[in-house]
Amino acid sequence: MGGRQLHFGYNVLFDGMHPAAWRLPGSDPVGALTPEQWSHITKVAERGTLDAVFLADSPSLMGDPAKGPGLAYDPTVLLSFLAGQTERIGFIATISSTYEEPYNLARRVLSLDRLSHGRAAWNVVTGVDAGAAANFSARPHLSRAERYQRAEEFTDVVTALWDSWEPDAIVADQVTGLFADPEKVHKINHHGIHFDVEGPLNVPHSPQGRPVLFQAGGSPPGLELAARHADGVFASLGTIKQARAYSDDLRRRAVKHGRRADSIRVMPGLSYVLGSTEAEARARYELLNEIAGEDRREWIAWQLGVDPDELAWEEPLPASLLEGTELSANGSQGAREIVVNIARDNRELTLRQLAERVLTWHRLFVGTPEQLADDLQEWFEAGVVDGFNLMPDVNPSGIELFVDHVVPILRERGLFRHEYAGTTLRDHLELAEVGSPERIAV
Repeated sequence: MGGRQLHFGYNVLFDGMHPAAWRLPGSDPVGALTPEQWSHITKVAERGTLDAVFLADSPSLMGDPAKGPGLAYDPTVLLSFLAGQTERIGFIATISSTYEEPYNLARRVLSLDRLSHGRAAWNVVTGVDAGAAANFSARPHLSRAERYQRAEEFTDVVTALWDSWEPDAIVADQVTGLFADPEKVHKINHHGIHFDVEGPLNVPHSPQGRPVLFQAGGSPPGLELAARHADGVFASLGTIKQARAYSDDLRRRAVKHGRRADSIRVMPGLSYVLGSTEAEARARYELLNEIAGEDRREWIAWQLGVDPDELAWEEPLPASLLEGTELSANGSQGAREIVVNIARDNRELTLRQLAERVLTWHRLFVGTPEQLADDLQEWFEAGVVDGFNLMPDVNPSGIELFVDHVVPILRERGLFRHEYAGTTLRDHLELAEVGSPERIAV
């Protein structure tokens, strides 16, 4: 296949993106707790030749457990299990730089990368849930500026540790008894504001040069972090116009840091509800909304970074939210703007009506496979994105519908691969290998 092609991550939010996913008739309310369902959906995604399974995460229990599963298995543990169930699909683990130590994270992700033959990535987040601080010796939740300052240094340390073994450091000469060339294993001797790390790492070089690095966050500090370090970004983008402004900004920043403008894969989140007809898709979505009821108010409030009590279900958003620009410490700028921009353009919408136009955090599509393929093609051919992180309403049916009915259309149009061309996640994403011009076979 010549020319650009779409890239897809499958962002698995436990039982599905819709807060009522676990209650949809016919679904297994505890399926996401079982290894069997995780294995099944990952194999479906691999059958569809998707680039990666993308695990979001928070180091705290999200939401009220009485109303739904705000659960999350440790990403590196779960992805290690799934790596053993698959052969080609990549794995992206979201891990917060605010509540981790860089040596431990570098070791876990590189271990996953080597054990999966080069299929791992780290999604850098600073953490938007202020409640997580209470799980870590009651540390106060850092301000946005402090979190990103720590994240910048944290990422510098992690990448230095990943590079602390040169690609050909391992000799493994049984005759001479030389296992590794000590001249090619290096301490990093990092002494910074937040971290003192000597190194080297006790895991050797990555099969793909270095694990892929994603970043999620649309604030200026997040964009700057991505421009310096990221191979891909998981963005919240509501319109093509917004995506163009975001991508242009990111590319300018990348060039400023001595990188190529096209060196970062832009992959916004896309929530979707599919049906064989538009009416069928709409009916499925309306059923989910009916089941969830007013509980969706809490999701919208979290997305906006406000207390749910500030929002009335049958009234429009307060004018202060529409006119204000200041973000709370625990808000996502991109996610907030998706909701606020819809409300600004339709000021008469009540919160209930607004909740029908978003499926928390990311752009929402409701329709048929053909309509979704048209939508994806329009965004892609506009040159503002490289692909999408798919966020189906319900698992496993949502990813099954995409692979069985959307992927064939995209393949027929020459927009997506029929098979994997390489073996590593860098191969799938068509990224330049870091650290070595050749793939490492050790």
